[in-house]
Amino acid sequence: MPNQRFPKVQILHIAPYEIKFILSETDISVANTLRRLMIAEVPTMAIDLVEFHENTTVLNDEYIAHRLGLLPIRYQPPESMKGEDCNGAFLPHRECVCYERCPRCSVEFELDVSFDEVNPQRAEEELTAPLTVTSQDLKTNNESVIPAHFLSQDEQDEAQDAGVAIVKMGPGQKLKFKAIARMGTAREHAKWSPVAVATYRFWPVITINEEQVATLTMEQKQELVDICPDRILEIDDLTGSIKAVENAWELSTFTEDLKFHQDSLKKRQEDDDFVRVEHSPDKFIFNVESTGVMDADEIVMSALRVLKDRLNHLAQEVENLKDM
Repeated sequence: MPNQRFPKVQILHIAPYEIKFILSETDISVANTLRRLMIAEVPTMAIDLVEFHENTTVLNDEYIAHRLGLLPIRYQPPESMKGEDCNGAFLPHRECVCYERCPRCSVEFELDVSFDEVNPQRAEEELTAPLTVTSQDLKTNNESVIPAHFLSQDEQDEAQDAGVAIVKMGPGQKLKFKAIARMGTAREHAKWSPVAVATYRFWPVITINEEQVATLTMEQKQELVDICPDRILEIDDLTGSIKAVENAWELSTFTEDLKFHQDSLKKRQEDDDFVRVEHSPDKFIFNVESTGVMDADEIVMSALRVLKDRLNHLAQEVENLKDM
């Protein structure tokens, strides 16, 4: 097959809530496809329906329902410590054959909090303070599907609340409702998006014209290094020449300031640039941060699974057309 490519992935940093990797030996169409799939096509769980039984808090039903919809809902099987892809565990509710809802397509959460009942159990210094209702107060009927109260252990250690705050209540106030979580994708609504950040940028290709740099004085070399706002250049202590810093790929923003200043140092305007910083057409740096519904590496793997399924479906449709 002509121009066949075999993309490669190099992991730079990985954590439960973040992953940074290099995608190489492919083109921008594949990179952008992967980014869009992670944002809008990876299925997750989110609260989609709320039935209020009692609400005497300062927030109306619609406001609280909106906040509940944006709570990150995590699918974590009992045998796993990671937030995983819920695709195999649940059906999209529009594809389920049940009348209204069932355990195959939905998960129920219940909350019943009364200030007057909870307040006597609080510490003495908190008795006069408002009561914060958080995601910890939600009770689920499926132990594998729970709210993601915190993104990381560091966030939990620094937090003042026990989870994601839903509403504050005072004396005499009560909140009771049932919430239904369903599987969906962000193509329908942003609350199903598993990512807070999913970006990529081009790998910088830094070319230093040694012949041209040799025509510069040491003061001009230092001036060229200092004028670059990205700080991607430095002077080699041994040779006195200009070279790229070790982490230039991470610092480079492809600023035009470097190019404009080089023109003033040239003896002739038609001379080649001393330093060129260009986009690599086949190498990209990805940065993905999870909302907490899934581990970051699972988001990438799920996006690749979606891409594979769609390509297989396309191939099957093409074969069907051939048989007609």
